[in-house]
Parts: sequence; structure tokens; C-alpha cells
Amino acid sequence: MAEKNEQAVVVTDMNELMQVRREKMAAFAAKDIEPFGRRFEATHHAQDVIDKYDDLEGKSVKLAGRLMAVRGHGKASFTTLMDITGNIQLYFKLDVVGEDQYANFRLLDIGDIIGIEGEVFKTHRGEISVKVTSFELQSKSLRPLPEKFHGLKDVEVRYRQRYLDLIVNPEVRNTFIARSKIIKSIRNYLDTRDFLEVETPVMHPIAGGAAARPFVTYHNALDMNLYLRIAPELYLKRLIVGGLERVYELGRVFRNEGIDVRHNPEFTSVEIYQAFADYNDLMDITEGIIVEAAKTVLGTTVINYQGTEIDLSKVRRISMNDAVLEVTGKDFSKAKTVEEARAMADEIHVPYEAKHGIGGILNAAFEEKVEETLMQPTFITGHPTEISPLAKRNKENPDITDRFEIFIYGRELANGFSELNDPIDQEGRFLEQVKQRESGDDEAHMMDRDYVTALEYGLPPTGGLGIGIDRLVMLLTDSASIRDVLLFPHMRHKAE
Repeated sequence: MAEKNEQAVVVTDMNELMQVRREKMAAFAAKDIEPFGRRFEATHHAQDVIDKYDDLEGKSVKLAGRLMAVRGHGKASFTTLMDITGNIQLYFKLDVVGEDQYANFRLLDIGDIIGIEGEVFKTHRGEISVKVTSFELQSKSLRPLPEKFHGLKDVEVRYRQRYLDLIVNPEVRNTFIARSKIIKSIRNYLDTRDFLEVETPVMHPIAGGAAARPFVTYHNALDMNLYLRIAPELYLKRLIVGGLERVYELGRVFRNEGIDVRHNPEFTSVEIYQAFADYNDLMDITEGIIVEAAKTVLGTTVINYQGTEIDLSKVRRISMNDAVLEVTGKDFSKAKTVEEARAMADEIHVPYEAKHGIGGILNAAFEEKVEETLMQPTFITGHPTEISPLAKRNKENPDITDRFEIFIYGRELANGFSELNDPIDQEGRFLEQVKQRESGDDEAHMMDRDYVTALEYGLPPTGGLGIGIDRLVMLLTDSASIRDVLLFPHMRHKAE
């Protein structure tokens, strides 16, 4: 009962605070001052004034932003104004702004958005500030900021109400500014290499391009089920067939899977396809994109992620079988039968499924024993054909494909391969996927007859690549969870 009474007091206090703010809003309205203002043309941002102080000292500037602190009483007060670039101190003085404006200033609350004009100066303590000569109310904040604006730590609230997170945690704003710069750097890297950015459908009649469970929707006019894309791959390769030799698409994909620190049901990827190239060329592009992004946002390729120093410019390349051999001592390439592969897996306590062949068991061993050990950038190559339905078989060993994944800090960041361009082989692999689907694997590919038809017209040798943008942003912003780099991550339903 005591807990309920305490909660009731908190709610009452909040209601009282909100009521006071509404009364101040009414006071502004009574003075014919709009509590939710109109256009204001700022001349500078906060950081501009700080960076250019020598040129701006004594000059008039206009700034707009949110009040984050108020200090002082009587005839003079200092406040902190926050805009997208950071904070700057404002000085309100009765004999400068006049009695009417100073009375209006006393009606302001922390969280209110204002536009000001004033003179740039330094205080006696040497802090760059703006002496306000006039101000306009741009938006009255009817709710107090959380925790008296000292910070918002509850991750549930932070993710559900990202707008509050952005207001009270400046480092969060920096993360998303960095995200924007990373995406721009990727586009710039590809555009300067003659890649064409394209857009393909988000709703697909057939789910394909990756092994994942799709989201299903229904189109009334067409009277058909559609699937939110799990990858744009098959459409992009159709464009290569059509003669667009270098294409990429940067956008959202959707997978009906679990949520954890590395997974969200919708996420951002960039998929890249280059005609007359192979997986080696795409490994070079992958490395180039990561290095360029790091230099753009950090100015270096040596980063510290969650306490581990990582040099993004030093990338190792090793086959999946050799990586497993290196860690476990088991050489799955020597297994001649599934039974031999199972025996090896049993010896190192690797679980596998009855449907797995030698390649599937090798992959299980890699995921169980090796993946989390790959802290420094590592390209894993030689993926089994069994788990790579869209990749070209290796010329020397048809049991593996010309495919790669890059791992950093034990996490997959990108996946690419020499694309399978043999329509007969592709149709056979689709049929095998259909069998797996009929056996209960709801992540297996569906048959895509039109894609096979496109291949029959001729897909040139092509290298393809997909990079998870969210994981790259996590890496370059030292963010522990994917939710920290998504503005609005999906959350479980919360009862009101």
C-alpha cells in the first residue's frame, strides 16, 4: 500500500508541474504572445558562436534552441540554450531586454524552445555567452524534462521515447549524426566508383534473397499475399541481367526473427552488385567501405569497441574449414560421409540438426566454436554449398562456394559472394530449398521461376555484397546494442 501511495504522490506532483506550465502558457496567451510560435531565422548555431568568437565578439547573432538550465534570480539570469550543435550560455538582464520582456522571460520553463537575438561576449569567468536583447517563444514545453534534466538512464524509456533521449543525452545525438555521416560515406564511396543507386520493391510476391522468416501482408486489389523483403538481392541481380553493370541499394529490410542486442525485425543494409567481378573484388570493396567510414567519422582506422582495440585496416582472410581446424583441431574437409562429420562434431560438443550434411555441420562448428573468437577483422571464405543457395560453386571444390563473410568483434558485418549465374544449377538449388521448406524449414527459399528465367537470358559473372549498416554504426560509435543506433527500435507491447 505504501508503494501505491508513493506512486500517487509522484503522479500528483507531475500533474501539478504540468498544470503550472499550462498556467504559464495561458499567461503568454493573455499577453497576445503565441505559446507555439512561428518562423524564426537563426543566423548561427551554438557551436558556430564558440568556434568563431574572435570574429563575432561584440556582434549581434540570432540563435534558436531549447532552454536546458536557468540560474540566477532578480534582475539578471544566466540560462543554457541547446541546439543541434551543443550548448551556449545566454545572459538575460532586466535593463537590457526591458521590463516587459524580462517579465516574459520569468514565465519560461526549462524545456521551452525560444529564439533569441543578442550580443556575443565573454563573462568574467571567460565563458563565451550571448547577452540577450530580445527573444521569442517558439514552443511552450507542457511537460518537465525527465529527472530534472540531469539525464535519462532507463533504457526502456530511452528507446520508447527517443525524443527525450535526444534532448537529455547529448551523446545520443552524436551517435545518430555519426550514423548519417557513415551512410553518406558509403554512398560517396560507391558513387565515385560508378555504382548506380537504385530502388527495388519492398513488397515481394515471393520471399527470397536470404534465409529468413518473412513478414506477410495482403494486397486487397491484387488479391494476393505479399512479403516484406528480407533482401533486395534477386531484384538487383535482375538489373545486372538488364545491363546495369554496377548497382547498389541502401534501405530497410525485414526479417520476422527474434530481438536481441544484434537483431531488430527491420534493419538497414546496403547491397552491392558488380558485373564481371567476383567475390575477391567485393572483399576489396567491403574493406574499402569500412575503412572509409571509419576515417570519415573518427579520423582513424584504429578503434576501441567495448574495451577492445581493433585495427580496421588489417584484415585477415581464412577459409571456414581452416578457421575451424585452427580453433578445434578438427578438419571437416577430410570427412567423407555425414557420419564422419557428425562424429567430429560430437567430439567437440557441437550440436547439429538431422538435416545437416557435412557442410551444414562444418558451419555449425564454425558458429559454435569460432565465430565469437574473431575479434579483429577477418574474412571467412569457402562456405559450404549446402548453406549458400545463391553463391557460385568453387572451381576446384564444388562442395564449397566463392563466398565470404567479414567478422569483427565476433559479429558478422557483411556477406558476399560470386553470384551463381548458371540457371540450371540455380533451379536445382531452389528445388532443394523447396524440399527443405516442405520439411518444415520456414526460412528456406521459395521457388522463384521468374528469377530463373532472368538467368536464362544471361547474368554475367557478378560479385555481390550485403553490409549491415546498423552493425557498422554500432562498431564505429562504440554502441553495445543495435537499439542504440536505431532511432525507433521495435519494443514489446507495454500495457498502459
